Amino acid sequence: MHHPADAPIREGELGWYVIHVFTGQEEKIKSFLEEESKRLGIADQITQVLIPKEEVIEMREGKKKAKTRTFFPGYMLVEMILNKNTEHLVLNTPQVINFVGPKNRPVPLRRHEVERILGQQDKAGDLELIELPFRVGDTIKVIDGPFKDFTGIVREINMPKRKAKVMVSIFGRSTPIELDFLQISTELGTS
Repeated sequence: MHHPADAPIREGELGWYVIHVFTGQEEKIKSFLEEESKRLGIADQITQVLIPKEEVIEMREGKKKAKTRTFFPGYMLVEMILNKNTEHLVLNTPQVINFVGPKNRPVPLRRHEVERILGQQDKAGDLELIELPFRVGDTIKVIDGPFKDFTGIVREINMPKRKAKVMVSIFGRSTPIELDFLQISTELGTS
């Protein structure tokens, strides 16, 4: 059954609804809704509870740290069939403020909106925003690989590939080498 992207959800069909919640309570609400819908036997009517998130990779002291960031703090998506039971369960979940919609009535997202949010979530995973501790022109130390302990100067940074071109002096000649971000440290220290 093919729906146009912005076809409205019909009665009795699964739709994605946005709920407004207390920021920081998203995980608790998610597990509450999942457990309660099972307990009440309506798990087929509340099928997914989603906290849109993105993975952000940060470099700290030359180490790669992944952290997850909610990109709609205070909002969650629930895929459900809207009826008295499901609406009642959502509204009676602790820390849920209300549905997002005109006059706080639950209004399903249109398919293209859902795809945008879910797509943003997938895209975020691919992109990994890296907050780099070094820039072109910086002197860095190589901490891994065959050139470990050499120092060099960053010439180019390639974000999509997560690599940097670094000029390293080898036998007195400046040679460009390509390094992964994780092989580079800004802590020069004395080796």
